[in-house]
Amino acid sequence: MKTKTVRAVNALTSRWAGHAAADGTGTVFTAAGVWPLLALLADGADGPARTELAEALGIPADTAAGAARELLTGLDGVRGLSSATGLWTSRDLPLEEAWAAGLPAGTRSTLTGDEDTDRKALDTWAAERTGGLIERMPVEVDRDTLLVLASALALRLRWIQPFNSWPTYIDEGPWAEGAVGVVQGLSRRTTLLDRVSVAHAPTGPVTLLEVVGDGGVDVHLVLGEPQATPGHTLQAGIAAVTRAIPSTGASLLPEGNPGPGLHIDQVPSVDREPWLNIETVAFEVQAEHDLLAPAGLFGLASASDTRTGHFPGVSSEPLAVGSARQSAVARFHAEGFEAAAVTSIGMVGAGIPRFKYRVRRAQVAFHRPFGFLAVHRTSRLVLAAGWVADPVLHEEGDHAAEEAEAWAKLDAEEWD
Repeated sequence: MKTKTVRAVNALTSRWAGHAAADGTGTVFTAAGVWPLLALLADGADGPARTELAEALGIPADTAAGAARELLTGLDGVRGLSSATGLWTSRDLPLEEAWAAGLPAGTRSTLTGDEDTDRKALDTWAAERTGGLIERMPVEVDRDTLLVLASALALRLRWIQPFNSWPTYIDEGPWAEGAVGVVQGLSRRTTLLDRVSVAHAPTGPVTLLEVVGDGGVDVHLVLGEPQATPGHTLQAGIAAVTRAIPSTGASLLPEGNPGPGLHIDQVPSVDREPWLNIETVAFEVQAEHDLLAPAGLFGLASASDTRTGHFPGVSSEPLAVGSARQSAVARFHAEGFEAAAVTSIGMVGAGIPRFKYRVRRAQVAFHRPFGFLAVHRTSRLVLAAGWVADPVLHEEGDHAAEEAEAWAKLDAEEWD
């Protein structure tokens, strides 16, 4: 994937973060699913719609279609990620061949005009392309719908080092026991201190935890100061993981509390290895986004004016964007991470130890709302971003058996 395209997509992700997480509720979104669709539309647009789409994309409209194809090809090569683009048109809608030829192979299908038949076909496509994570195409379709352009992204990865999972009580803050109950806690230890780092953005510091996946994608948890807005926290995290701002690993940070949720000190140890103790929570987030609500963010303000057509490069028939939506879901658990999005644009050790050494210990806890970013390790493309407002609650069961199993795992655990 070209650096220029990756930077453009990440810039849209950052701008979207400021809007999507504004109210502090849980959310997940992927600009990597929206950007190629906007680029394909820009290629066929004219007038103000073309100008606005190019501004949202961050690249000229003349090069947008090629950049979209290049990005989609790059996404196909990401291990654990499935991506697809689909185009459905009314059988009576003429398409400009030059524009249609620029679509990925196998993209085109036909709308029958029967609402139930078309709805079933679109929903089936969404479910198949996301492995069932998203069951419904987020677009309204009826006999007046002329064109539906959609993308699907589904990401599944497993952790190199799984977490231990058990019922957890959080002592203070919005997730304290009295406020939400018993949460599904996740924890693990590692000797790799720099899995956690701190970055300083203009809006304040953030602590980042890198959770390494078994493919080419990692998930970064992002914790800001309690008073920081979700949007600012996510934007700072995006700047850090894309290396737009520097971050400092825990091995070089001062002792004390150098970042949100992070404490570093010296402790007795039987060997010379430092260690990092990680505590977080399992989470599941679902969201649906109306891309026309902040139409200017996506360059769709003029394009959605149905009084006239805006896409002569797509069809000789006058077309305007009638709906543009994204459905997304993300799940973070002990063994791995899952995320999916469908975007559519419709027109119309034992014994007593001997402590010989003192070593550095870092402890990080994500025990209040935080952000997350799924990032392609090589290109630094942010594939998904979101905000965790609520943890997964622990389901009642045999707590004693679960705790015994958890402690057994800890006893047998080998620190990496």
